[in-house]
Amino acid sequence: MSLKNQVAFITGAAHGQGRATAIALAKEGIHIAAFDVAKPLAYPGYKLGSTDDLVSLKAEVEKLGVNILTFQGDVRTDADVKKAVSETIAQFKRIDILFNNAGICAYGLAHELTEDAWDSMIDINLKGAWLTARHIIPHMIAQKSGNIINNSSIAGLRGMNRLSHYAASKWGLTGLTKSWAIELAPHNIRVNSIHPTGVNTPMNDGLAALEGKTTEEIAVASAGNLLPVPWIESEDVAHAVLYLVSDKARFVTGSQFVIDAGLLTR
Repeated sequence: MSLKNQVAFITGAAHGQGRATAIALAKEGIHIAAFDVAKPLAYPGYKLGSTDDLVSLKAEVEKLGVNILTFQGDVRTDADVKKAVSETIAQFKRIDILFNNAGICAYGLAHELTEDAWDSMIDINLKGAWLTARHIIPHMIAQKSGNIINNSSIAGLRGMNRLSHYAASKWGLTGLTKSWAIELAPHNIRVNSIHPTGVNTPMNDGLAALEGKTTEEIAVASAGNLLPVPWIESEDVAHAVLYLVSDKARFVTGSQFVIDAGLLTR
């Protein structure tokens, strides 16, 4: 079944995994609604996507012959999400795919985290996914079809040192995936989560700067992959999303799709 002329709503779309996924889906003829905070945040403090990134993404997607809407907004702010979803429906009349990708990562021992750090991590990574989905799910129910992909992490399947708040947010996404799959299956809506090992994105540079290390040092220290790679690429995540929203995965729902270079096997 062709994906052409479907519509995908992607959060955290300006760079990294969200951007790579937007481009991969656009190559299949899928129209894109790209949502991103596109500005610095006090926490985690490293560089995030920008308005320039959204502008360049728009140009890149349009060269592929499909339409794209871009929105600057915060997934923690219900009004921002509601407005973007409403405008997407007004323009495209439907939303077939939701890629809940917006997220942050930062290190810290659990007992040393500030309340603001905890709240920011949970609100962006977990609450933001719920807020976005709760505005999109009714449209998917009405059209009797849809695909939701939650971008979790290996940390959504195991604990990780100095990442307790991050792991808690990603385990939450795993739980949302399982519960939504049960709730939405009667409406022909599939829900899955993906669980990458470390991914080569600008986030790595930001984390490295905060830790006073090089990006390569951060990757080697945190990865532990079985395969001899420090990380995977954003395009690897995009390929997984493309498979899960395709008819090749038509009976796959409530699943955790692992792209870990063997990390969980250790």
